[in-house]
Amino acid sequence: MSERQAQINRKTRETEVSVYLNIDGSGYSEINTGYPFFDHMLELFCWHGFFDLRIKAQGDIEVDKHHVVEDVGICLGKAFSRAIKDKKGIKRYGYSVVPMDEVLIQCAVDISGRPLLVFNREEEWVIDKIGESFRDFFRGFCNHSGVTLHIIVYSGQGRHHILEGIFKSLALCLDQATSIEPRREGSPSTKGKIEEV
Repeated sequence: MSERQAQINRKTRETEVSVYLNIDGSGYSEINTGYPFFDHMLELFCWHGFFDLRIKAQGDIEVDKHHVVEDVGICLGKAFSRAIKDKKGIKRYGYSVVPMDEVLIQCAVDISGRPLLVFNREEEWVIDKIGESFRDFFRGFCNHSGVTLHIIVYSGQGRHHILEGIFKSLALCLDQATSIEPRREGSPSTKGKIEEV
């Protein structure tokens, strides 16, 4: 059984979220956020990253899906941070380029302890509720996992395929970055330590 697992529970006035993550999984998922499209994106994420993930979330979806989407991002970020513990032996960096029909996406991550989201479509995406929600999902994930994430959308207009490409690319990056490098015994930083978030 993998030791790189975490359980996160979060309750606010707007949402209640429970996340279980096994980094060294098989791609198994049980996702129920009350937002079927979001569930589908998270299932793709698990499948392509070989993460086992159980998420149960409820909130004021009838008011706005944004709260649930953002809070799941926060909890998933915390789960990744907790599951990789002191980060000893991980590769730390990961990148991938994913085509999705007319869409081409590149993601790159650094498990650096320095949370940052760089998204080349950010200004365009905050003009509608769907775009803002998912931008805040990725930002919440970064802020609470300590990951630097760059998302580059090279081509594509439709939200569905763009998001699908991003979730697949991010999964591939994180699978690569969290994998164990057998040649490295200690920290993946020349400083000897990666800061905790």
